[in-house]
Amino acid sequence: MTDAPKPLADRLALVTGASRGIGAETAKALAAAGAHVVLTARTTGALEEVEEAIFQAGGAATIAPLDFTEPDATARLATALGQRWDKLDLLVMNAAMLGTLGAISAIDPKEFAKVMTLNVSAQAALLGAFDPMLRRSSAGRVIALTSSVARAPRAYWGEYGASKAALEVLVQSYGLEVQNISKVRTAIIDPGATRTKMRARAYPGEDPARLKGPEVVAARILQLLAEDFATGHFERIEG
Repeated sequence: MTDAPKPLADRLALVTGASRGIGAETAKALAAAGAHVVLTARTTGALEEVEEAIFQAGGAATIAPLDFTEPDATARLATALGQRWDKLDLLVMNAAMLGTLGAISAIDPKEFAKVMTLNVSAQAALLGAFDPMLRRSSAGRVIALTSSVARAPRAYWGEYGASKAALEVLVQSYGLEVQNISKVRTAIIDPGATRTKMRARAYPGEDPARLKGPEVVAARILQLLAEDFATGHFERIEG
């Protein structure tokens, strides 16, 4: 009796913000489907736990601890991966920070700069640095995680919402730029209300038991890859 074929066998995936929550569960799901997953986040210990869970389940993973707010972090990561692999088949852009929820008039310029650096500038750097490897894939795919406040502005969410709106424009523009000259396709996913640490910080009085787990989002991402998608795809995952 032979093992069933895995849909992502021989694929290389890079998942940012992979130390917990949606990023960690997505990394596990991709590895279970056969991909070799590169896990990035700032916390080495948490990444090692995700890596070990993948190994225990029979998957393959490599950790790359780094802080995307550092000026040369993305370039170093791209160089390291390019020395080991020729192509990148899947980029999941999940890393983000919430910042402080508050009035626009009360925004702290230093914090705003940090939010925009991670949620926007670092994401643009990722697309730029990994564009050559994505183009060399026979089916390069980019999936970016967003929030409903990017498209439906909400009071006191301006800082985070602005960063996610900018992220969506970057990803959509990149997808349009490469769709006729490569096999790269891009999609944007709004995970909806999900049981994560960021959600708990944003809604401290909410009962987490009433929310879907991050594994639900990971399962939908895997399903979306199996179904495939055209550039410009957007969906919100309801729980």
